Amino acid sequence: MTAGDAPGVGAARAGSAQPGPPPQASAWNIANALTVLRIALVPVFGWLLLFDGGHETRYRILAAGVFVLASITDRIDGDIARARGIVTDFGKVSDPIADKALMGMAFVGLSLLGELPWWVTIVVLVREVGITAMRFVVIRHGVMPASRGGKVKTVLQAVAIGLYVLPLSGGWHLAAELVMGAAVVVTVVTGADYVIRARTLRRTSPRAQAKRARRATGLGAGEGAAQTPEQTAQTPEQAAPAAEVRGRAAEPVDPAAPEPPA
Repeated sequence: MTAGDAPGVGAARAGSAQPGPPPQASAWNIANALTVLRIALVPVFGWLLLFDGGHETRYRILAAGVFVLASITDRIDGDIARARGIVTDFGKVSDPIADKALMGMAFVGLSLLGELPWWVTIVVLVREVGITAMRFVVIRHGVMPASRGGKVKTVLQAVAIGLYVLPLSGGWHLAAELVMGAAVVVTVVTGADYVIRARTLRRTSPRAQAKRARRATGLGAGEGAAQTPEQTAQTPEQAAPAAEVRGRAAEPVDPAAPEPPA
C-alpha cells in the first residue's frame, strides 16, 4: 500500500484478493453422460436376457455384451470425473442408482429364468438397497467411501453374472456357481462392515461431537438453575437462629444498661 492509499482501500484490495469457493462443475459432462448411458442400457439388457425365456443363444450373448459394456462405463465414469475435476451432485446420486439398477436387473432376471435361487437375489438386493439408503442417511455426518471389500464384492458379482448370462455349461457353470457363492459371502460381510462404520461415524463425527457438547452445556445450565432454589431454601431449624439474630439486632439499646463484662 502506498502513502496515498487509504486504509479502507488497502483492506478492500486485500479482501478482494482472497479466493472464493471453486465453481460447481456443469452436470453436462462426459462422466455423467456415461452414467445416463448405463441407466439406458438396463432395460435393453433385461429384454435381451429374458427374450424367449432365455433360450436364444444369440440374445444371451448380446445380453452379456451389453452387461459388460455397462459394467465398463461404471468403472470409467468415476475415474474420468475425478481426473478432470467434474464431480457433480448429479453424478454422486445417479451413479449408485445406475449401478444398483443394472445389478438388480441381472439378479432378478436370472432368478426369473430359474438359473439363480431367489434367496441369493433377495440377500444381495436387500444388502445393496439397505447400504445405499444408510449411506444417504449418515451423509450429514460424513461420506463413507467404498471400501476395498466393497470393490472386491462388485468385481465378484460382475464376473459371476457374466458367467451366468453367457450360455455356458459343464465346468463353466460350476465356475459361475463358485464365483457367485464367493460374491454372496463378500456381499454379506461387507454389508456388516458398512453398518459398523456407519455407527462409528455417527458417534465420532464433528457433527455428533458438537451435538453432545451442546447437550452437555444445556444440561449443565439446567442443573445450575434447578439448584438455586434448593440452595436458598432453609428448613425451620436453619431459619430459627437467623430469626433470633435479626430479633436481637432489632431490639433498642438502653444507654443506662451496664456493659457486659469483658
